[in-house]
Amino acid sequence: MNCYKDFAHVYDELINGDVDYKKWGDVILKICKDYSIKSEDYLDLACGTGNLTEVIGKEFKHVWGVDLSEDMLWEADKKLRNLNIKAKLVKQNICELQLNRTFNLITCCLDSTNYILDDDSLKEYFMSVKKHLRENGIFIFDINSYYKLSEVIGNNIFTYDDGEVVYIWENQFDKEIVDMYLTFFVKNGENYKRFDEEHSERAHRESKIEVLLIECGFTILNKLNNYKDETINDKSERIVYVVK
Repeated sequence: MNCYKDFAHVYDELINGDVDYKKWGDVILKICKDYSIKSEDYLDLACGTGNLTEVIGKEFKHVWGVDLSEDMLWEADKKLRNLNIKAKLVKQNICELQLNRTFNLITCCLDSTNYILDDDSLKEYFMSVKKHLRENGIFIFDINSYYKLSEVIGNNIFTYDDGEVVYIWENQFDKEIVDMYLTFFVKNGENYKRFDEEHSERAHRESKIEVLLIECGFTILNKLNNYKDETINDKSERIVYVVK
């Protein structure tokens, strides 16, 4: 996929209005407290520009972040340094982790798991996490639900314009895969700079995710509806898993 290059520099401006990272981080930290997770070693997978890493990392002694985009990691590094959070940031594929250490808490949020498009890679991802998770540690991740990707995003077109950034977002959903084509225009002086992004996400059914988790040796502790303690229903858009 052609993604998270020029987009990295405007990512926070666009995403912070839609995602309350502080709230998500507080929910995750409460879960850690509920399960008596030690605040020692934390790993944030697909950490992006470090928004969640920042919130949770403040409470942990050692902080690591992994992402496949070098541009996103540069943004995360600047942000975390400015906040005096010492984090080890690594460019790796989350399905092939090689960090040579284990963690009390691992997270992978904002539907990054949906970017894993085939079942074999999904299983490799879960096994990679298991290899890096301490025996009493927990792994928290979320997915865009099948309903959201097939019906809400689906074959729809979205637009955005705040004067500084303009984008057109076109989607095509076919055989459980939604291909997203985004065209951005970012103000640069008196002109606008154009760049294009292509993203693909797979609509994973809960039943498949849960079978794979069990096959990989995980126990499902809880499922949340969009980081809220609410029952998941057929219109839920974000499903959060807490596993050990």
